[in-house]
Amino acid sequence: MNALPVARLQFATTTSFHFLFVLLTLGLVTLVAVMQTRWTLGGKPELLRMTRFWGRLYVINYALGIVTGIVMEFQFGLTWTGLSAFAGDVFGAPLAIETLVAFFLESTFLGLWIFGFGRLPRWLHLTLIWLVTLTAYASALFIMLANSFLQNPVGSHVEGGTLRLDDFGALFTNPALVASLPHVLGAALVTGGFFVVGVSAWHFLKRTTEVEFFRRSMRLGVVAALAGSIFVVNQGFAQFGELKTYQPDKLGMSVVGAPLGAMIGLGFLMFLCSIAGTVLLIRNWVTRARFLHYLMVAAIPLPFVAAILGWLVRELGRQPWLVWGKLRTADAIADVPAGQILFSFIAFSLLFAALAVADWVLLARVAKRGPDPAEAAAELPVLSGV
Repeated sequence: MNALPVARLQFATTTSFHFLFVLLTLGLVTLVAVMQTRWTLGGKPELLRMTRFWGRLYVINYALGIVTGIVMEFQFGLTWTGLSAFAGDVFGAPLAIETLVAFFLESTFLGLWIFGFGRLPRWLHLTLIWLVTLTAYASALFIMLANSFLQNPVGSHVEGGTLRLDDFGALFTNPALVASLPHVLGAALVTGGFFVVGVSAWHFLKRTTEVEFFRRSMRLGVVAALAGSIFVVNQGFAQFGELKTYQPDKLGMSVVGAPLGAMIGLGFLMFLCSIAGTVLLIRNWVTRARFLHYLMVAAIPLPFVAAILGWLVRELGRQPWLVWGKLRTADAIADVPAGQILFSFIAFSLLFAALAVADWVLLARVAKRGPDPAEAAAELPVLSGV
């Protein structure tokens, strides 16, 4: 048995699972921060209840997503030791910063936000959710910065068989990062928007009595989906021009064609859906078009599917290189028997599948239950009742 395809399949599987959690986390935390900001500025009490309800869904997804990220870090040291030995001096720095930002700062701010509900001053509590949002975006920045270095190893040179960093600033101006980061962040906003719209539509189908609550939620979700889809489409095509400068043959590869075409098709479909939803905001038609609510619920998975397709295009298109032009994937794999890698692949896949099921079961349970009654105690932690 050849260990290389098993190791690649293992990393692709774990990365794809983790990426799905990340997208929803980034999208939802942005919407929750906007909801809380509007309430803090003097908005209606409904906005506080929206902050608690959607914030609860965000925290569930964040907590389970963290576990999937830890597994990925282990693979660099256990399966891909060649990468760590060759490019660890450069590649490891952004990963280390991301870990510190994600696990220490973001988690600390999030913990204070969760248990500070109703206990901290209003403006201090609002500051915390924005700090959570900014550190989440910083985490995405450093992950994309590390990946972009693999796509286009700028600011470095080979010395003594390893990569040495010449210019840390060059990592931030890497053409592989400049267009792709807004594309990913836009995709996260679309994911959050479609999720909020889909859950709200489900409650309208069930003839909810919380009409004002889900009307406001749906309006915000539609606007977020439109803003995100504009970034997704615009920055998606912007990447094509940048690709010609460092991976000129990537888009012409046969393995890229099918996922690229499907991703572009889904991107335009979501863009058109967002435009239609925005038009239907007039006179709140979007909350009364019952037949569309079925489509809105069914459309929740679309951003996730498009994101996986996009990730396949980005990663498959640079093979056989792990570090473009410097290190082949076959030369980076650890000297580990294929059977052991296969065993860990099966174990990780089962773990990730269990986490994914647990995530969606919890999200579905909380989403179906709906918001707390208006008279519920506001000082309870946001996760109370999960």
